[in-house]
Amino acid sequence: TGGKTMWLSPLDAEAWRLILSYMAFELVLTRIVPGKEFRATMTSKGHVPVYKANGVQSLFISILTFIVLGYYEIIDPTRVYDKFGEIMAAMNLFALVFCLILAVKGRYFPSTTDCGTTGNLIIDYYWGTELYPRILGWDVKQFTNCRFGMMYWAIGPIAYAWKQYAMYGYLSDSMAVSVLLQLVYVTKFFWWETGYFCSMDIQHDRAGYYICWGCLCWVPSIYASQTFYLVNHPVKLGRPLAFSILFFGLAMIYINYDSDRQRQDFRRNVKQKIWGKTPTKIDAEYTTTDGTKRQSVLLASGWWGVSRHFHYMPEILAALCWSLPALLENFLPYFYVVFLTILLVDRANRDDAKCASKYTVYWEKYCKMVPFKIVPGLY
Repeated sequence: TGGKTMWLSPLDAEAWRLILSYMAFELVLTRIVPGKEFRATMTSKGHVPVYKANGVQSLFISILTFIVLGYYEIIDPTRVYDKFGEIMAAMNLFALVFCLILAVKGRYFPSTTDCGTTGNLIIDYYWGTELYPRILGWDVKQFTNCRFGMMYWAIGPIAYAWKQYAMYGYLSDSMAVSVLLQLVYVTKFFWWETGYFCSMDIQHDRAGYYICWGCLCWVPSIYASQTFYLVNHPVKLGRPLAFSILFFGLAMIYINYDSDRQRQDFRRNVKQKIWGKTPTKIDAEYTTTDGTKRQSVLLASGWWGVSRHFHYMPEILAALCWSLPALLENFLPYFYVVFLTILLVDRANRDDAKCASKYTVYWEKYCKMVPFKIVPGLY
């Protein structure tokens, strides 16, 4: 109405300035911020991905820089909210072209031998052709998944809180609780980033439209949608409800972190006690694509004795906690929780299928010891 169109231009100059400055800043941090070398799990073709583990440092630098520049009015953080439509239109254009470049690169200029083509450009475009593509020394999935998508999940809510304060002159307790929980969760993610480098997203899913568009466009638009909604819909929770949601959310984030930590510690030392007891484990054997037999250990103690993918349950409940501050006036703040539940159930099924194929009889034995996938006693 009024001569305006619902279709926002993907060529908005301010949107591109915001995007490119953010990208450049994160790429520079990835390269120059000190961090220990981390070697991920060897692939079936013998490749060992190497990363610089500087996620937490980069996160704190990013947040501090954004706040300081906003405080001294060098940048206007509220423009992230104001131009969000144009930013996402531009990011969709960028992601579509970028994924095409990746599909072609994987076919003709792969970074490692962990690559391949189906012969169908559409399928290659969607699923990707490389597992570990690098461009000019930067790992593509570390950038798209972690330093763009997940980093925005920290910056975006801060920008939305800034906008609410600019509009109303105060920050609602609902916004404060939601932002704080998301910042704690994202901090947990970057603290555990090296564990993420050994997850299905990195080790199984190739760098194509499915994962790269998702991290470049879907994550920024959906994952922080609760705080985006709260900008124009401030809710007064009151101290008892606000602190209850905050406490339960923090507890869920901690349990999610502790389950991942438990598994990582076990991989480093299989004899280390878990919850004061010697861990129950299965010594498994599998064969790589080149015919080499290798050994692995399946943990069936602690959180991993409760269910095979127990860590997904507190993750879903944590997401519910940073959505609850919006109360029940609209479904929009809960869309991410529904999406996350579907995503993690599908991921659990895919991971089970992958492990069943990899470990065969050992996985059958493990499933008998730990019969539930996610929710103990239910599923």
